[in-house]
Amino acid sequence: MKNFWQLTFLKISAALCLGIGTSFAQQTEIPIYKDPIRPVRQRIDDLISRMTLEEKVGQLNMPCMYVEELGSSVEAKTEACRKFAEGAYEKGLGPGGGLFDVADELLGAKDPHGQAEFFNELQKIAVERTPLGIPLLQIEEGCHGLMCAGGTLFPEGLAIGSTFNMDLVRRIYSTAAREARSTGIHLLCTIVIEPNRDPRMGRGEEGYSEDPYLCSRIAENITIAMQGDDISGKEKVVAAFTNFPGQIEPVSGLERGAMEISERKLREVFLPPWIAGVQKKGALAVMADYPAVDGVAVHASEFLLTKLLRHEMGFEGIVLDEGGGIGTILSERHASTLKEAGILAMKAGVDVGISYQTAYMKDLIENVNEGKINIEEVDRSLSRILNIKFKMGLFENPYVDPDNAAKVRHTAESQELALQVAREGIVLLRNEKNTLPLAKDIRSIAVIGPNAEAARSQAGDYSAHNITQHIVTVLEGIKNKVSSKTKVTYVKGCNIYGNELNEIEKARRAAKSADAAIVVLGEDTETDGEGRDVASLDLTGLQEEVLKAVHSTGKPAIVVLINGRALSIRWAAVNSPAIIEAWNCGEQGGNAVADVLFGDYNPSGKLPVTIPRHVGQLPVCYNHSKSKWKRYVDMPATPLYAFGHGLSYTQFDYSNLQINPAETYPGGEVQITMDVKNTGKVKGDEVVQLYIQDVISSVSTPVKELKGFAKIPLEPGEIRKVNFKLTPEDLSLFDINMNQVVEPGVFHVMIGSSSNDIRLQGEFNIK
Repeated sequence: MKNFWQLTFLKISAALCLGIGTSFAQQTEIPIYKDPIRPVRQRIDDLISRMTLEEKVGQLNMPCMYVEELGSSVEAKTEACRKFAEGAYEKGLGPGGGLFDVADELLGAKDPHGQAEFFNELQKIAVERTPLGIPLLQIEEGCHGLMCAGGTLFPEGLAIGSTFNMDLVRRIYSTAAREARSTGIHLLCTIVIEPNRDPRMGRGEEGYSEDPYLCSRIAENITIAMQGDDISGKEKVVAAFTNFPGQIEPVSGLERGAMEISERKLREVFLPPWIAGVQKKGALAVMADYPAVDGVAVHASEFLLTKLLRHEMGFEGIVLDEGGGIGTILSERHASTLKEAGILAMKAGVDVGISYQTAYMKDLIENVNEGKINIEEVDRSLSRILNIKFKMGLFENPYVDPDNAAKVRHTAESQELALQVAREGIVLLRNEKNTLPLAKDIRSIAVIGPNAEAARSQAGDYSAHNITQHIVTVLEGIKNKVSSKTKVTYVKGCNIYGNELNEIEKARRAAKSADAAIVVLGEDTETDGEGRDVASLDLTGLQEEVLKAVHSTGKPAIVVLINGRALSIRWAAVNSPAIIEAWNCGEQGGNAVADVLFGDYNPSGKLPVTIPRHVGQLPVCYNHSKSKWKRYVDMPATPLYAFGHGLSYTQFDYSNLQINPAETYPGGEVQITMDVKNTGKVKGDEVVQLYIQDVISSVSTPVKELKGFAKIPLEPGEIRKVNFKLTPEDLSLFDINMNQVVEPGVFHVMIGSSSNDIRLQGEFNIK
């Protein structure tokens, strides 16, 4: 009997121990979504299964800091960030998915160390003070460098495009990604890969070129630089390309103007960069367009955002709405309320709201509860957001090292890179009688014009509100370059816009007493940038009058342009002996301009856009149709400066064109080689450009299309062989049924130094 009770006691004890042990194991077992060993898809599904509707909708919101709903002061917005991360700011909404523009809007007074500390603080709130501990996805602008105090300020879009240097493109955006990720930022936005087809639109300065081929190569290299093969890397971020599918050919050249383009033009001109960046290289974020395309607001277009972007291109990332973008559905009268607009946006495929609009907050919750939006549609967008957070490793490593942020930001190397980009982005438009380069020991120089000492004009738009580093202006760069005996006189002359400042006579006197005059003209933040559209491409204000006054003295009037769009400088193109196009040239722009002016750098930039004689010529892209262009009654119909144009201080000779094979099939490739020789006396870089023309085709094709380029350095007398390969994709067109095919026939090959400076020609045949 005693043994029986002892045995029973042991069994009960063992059972209790087993129960306690099992209970303890259950309590300590981590959730599937927090287990880094589990597949990402499994982690996403587990996390979504644990979330309330309010928590799901919270994750779909990553609002911009400029919205009034988050406060009217830095202090108020800062506190709002904390509460939004915790899910305590908006009643009925769970913790937010992230925040947009915190670094630039709120942290301008902090150094990189302090910025990183604040991002860590926000992550700590999200991870430790919310039920599920979902980390934040932090977004900032990265158009031409990390946009916040202390971020390296590179030249903007058209300057980058003018380099025709894909190695530089990778280095620019690798630097931006490294600076961003070290600070606690995970996604860089407003990287405008769409072709720039109308220079009247102010935000065209953010884009790189009018040409789909050049934009495509840039898109590929940006994706490689920013995302690499693994976005969990400590120096990698998500690239958010803007604006899908394209908005820089709007009606009347106005911001948010409708894009009245055919599906053919959409596929031939606007989609190639997206195919390159998204389909081929896997970019993980896209921002939707403001305007309507073919009569439908993009934010409501299931065809564009789902069928085309996701089904055709295989896009697996997130679609962000533009600032207030869901409201465009109201503007186009597709819906009468934001609540209704939110239904259309969700069904179309918009994943993330960045504007604190009720459509993706309270209204979205109500729409789900009322059965107007399926919860599966919310889960679909949520899954895409969580996928990025998991793949970036944010659940395991949400924090950054503030000391490291301070070390990698705005380094000597990144400043040197900014200088090199500015140099290579400069295009020498005109140089009559070898006016340039100037001698450094010149007796006296007059530096004249509203952009000679205008740091903000060099910065361009999408630059930090608080630029903490020094921007080298053109005036400063010239003073740095000339000898100590050279007298430099500065006269502003006028403002960029308006006639309030009139120093024309003062400018004339300064030029008359100098050996040469450098007149720095162009645009500023009031006349160029997002929302700064123009009806005329001529120089504004009294700028041309200042230039004419300087010219009247008989002294060489060298023009330097600081601007973000093609300007119709007809008078200068005839009367100024030398013209330098420097674009928005960034923090080292003044030194770069001086390097070119005084011969320390031989200019190699080529125009990535066509410069028209007059706004009335628009559209005026080099790759126009074969329809014959006639002369206007009042001026030639030809461009002022052609796409690909750019002079050098040396000369290049092209020879020995070889095309192999001379005949092939639609699936074949064609190899093209030629020799290029530097026949001048100084080292120079030449951008060799390959254009083709489909001679006879079933549908209209352009007179010429860029299909290859190579930037090659050559010493005096040096000869280099340049190789190009044309693939079936390069030779394809969209036929009458919109199928992409290679048609049999003759292709004309043109090799040149610009689109209208063709040095070698040949042909091959497709059987």
